[in-house]
Amino acid sequence: MGEPVVYKRCGCSAQDRACPFLADEDHGSWYFAIQVLGPNGRKERVRRGGFQAAEHAMQAARELAAADSPGSVSAAFTVAQWLRHWLTTLQPVRERTRQGYADHVRIHLIPGLGRIPLGELGPVDLRRFFASLVQRRTRYGKALSPSTVQRIHATLRAALNEAIREGLIDTNPARRLRLPRTRRPHAQVWTRSRVTVWQATGQRPAVAVWTTEYLTAFLDYVREDALYPLWWLAALRGLRRGELAGLRWVDIGLEVRELTVVQQLIHVNGRLHVVPPKSEASQRTIALDTETIRLLRRHQQRQRQKGLDVAGWVFTREDGQPIRPDYLTYRFRYLVAASGLPPVRLHDLRHGAASTALAAHVDLRTVQGQLGHASIVLTSDTYTSVLPELHHEAAEATARLVMSTARRTGHRLRKRTLRLRRRPTNRPPR
Repeated sequence: MGEPVVYKRCGCSAQDRACPFLADEDHGSWYFAIQVLGPNGRKERVRRGGFQAAEHAMQAARELAAADSPGSVSAAFTVAQWLRHWLTTLQPVRERTRQGYADHVRIHLIPGLGRIPLGELGPVDLRRFFASLVQRRTRYGKALSPSTVQRIHATLRAALNEAIREGLIDTNPARRLRLPRTRRPHAQVWTRSRVTVWQATGQRPAVAVWTTEYLTAFLDYVREDALYPLWWLAALRGLRRGELAGLRWVDIGLEVRELTVVQQLIHVNGRLHVVPPKSEASQRTIALDTETIRLLRRHQQRQRQKGLDVAGWVFTREDGQPIRPDYLTYRFRYLVAASGLPPVRLHDLRHGAASTALAAHVDLRTVQGQLGHASIVLTSDTYTSVLPELHHEAAEATARLVMSTARRTGHRLRKRTLRLRRRPTNRPPR
């Protein structure tokens, strides 16, 4: 970084610095120029002016230079400088959370707000930024979802809250910002009518669930796939993809027919990391049925024959190394497309597992424990799409109740009418 340059200029002459009146103390104002790291991480020249004295301009330039020094904190920070500093000083957070923060900062926040001095960032800047963010398209041509915009806002708000604690700003301009509300999409079951519309137009629900017939057809199609037991566990027990990738044989009790979720694998910055499950409730023990145990025993035997069980992972690549969770997503998408079945995401199998358990008359509290939710409300609202057979059962049960009540009521009314007819009348003859 070079030394700052201080100079005087005015706006009354096309020659600017050659103005003959610049020597007058009350004419023009003082500016500085200095090289600092720009929002893109490259050096760029910054010019600022409006200072009443050369000393004031030099002081501001030195503060900006100090703000660009590693580890320093300064009121002269730009938004970009503060966000980079905040990322390097984050308190211990999950790797996935840290990566999400870094992506929001690098892709959205620094390009959109990075040049603004931190102390001058205001609600107008944020409204303009988020209005443009809503119109932005991803590399796939799709608009950013409201939930993504909300997460970017949450990242900015957290960074600005820390700036308040450091004494760099007094208020958080992101605190009262209003954004479009997000609605959690409700899973839709692939009924025949929805499949017909999808086949004709390509339209599909944001979150979709197979019926038991479609799920059975998929499992039959992938029966010879090397990861068949993994698809089976995802579909029937609702494990997350990171939990499946991080599963070890030591976590499975084949004799007692139980599986314990104690860790998961995540892929961050090109590397696999073993981390705790998503939440405390996600650390759970899941009961396994005899068919699942049979599939796992056969899978373990094949692993031993190929020498892939040395590291102890349940599901591995051909070289015995653990599988990246995102590979499971790509592989599942390929298999679904090849099967010709209506499309669902890998995570949708988790929705379907809850709905299938509900269709099998498993109580909601048990389903909550199986999925690893801290709140039964989340299980009820998000992961239990009522399958068509349950709709029919509910309709039939309601009709039976009404008809049964009607028959009992009608029987009582008929008996009462007969009694009234048989009762002798005491009226005098006319």
